[in-house]
Amino acid sequence: MDTYRCINAAQAAELIDNKNAVVVDIRDSHSFAQGHIPASFNLNNENLHDFVQNADLDTPLIVCCYHGISSQSAAVYLAGQGFDTVYSLDGGFELWHMTWPDRREAN
Repeated sequence: MDTYRCINAAQAAELIDNKNAVVVDIRDSHSFAQGHIPASFNLNNENLHDFVQNADLDTPLIVCCYHGISSQSAAVYLAGQGFDTVYSLDGGFELWHMTWPDRREAN
């Protein structure tokens, strides 16, 4: 699969809860530390290679950014790396936080 699908916060929560989807957050580390989707992984240029090499390519992958725009490019890239099912979170972390204020972690 070299494509991805955009999903909303409710669909993402369902995938996380029922399909054990992995969430990668591509925001900067400071923003990630301020708050992120529980159990998400802060993916950046420094850890990208290791993440791809060690990931289960069959597990659904949700890409999150600030507002759901940059995550689309990252989703295309990750789909091209062999991930079977890739999603971009519409509205990004900002919409997730407004939709699920109790489903947020901070470091």
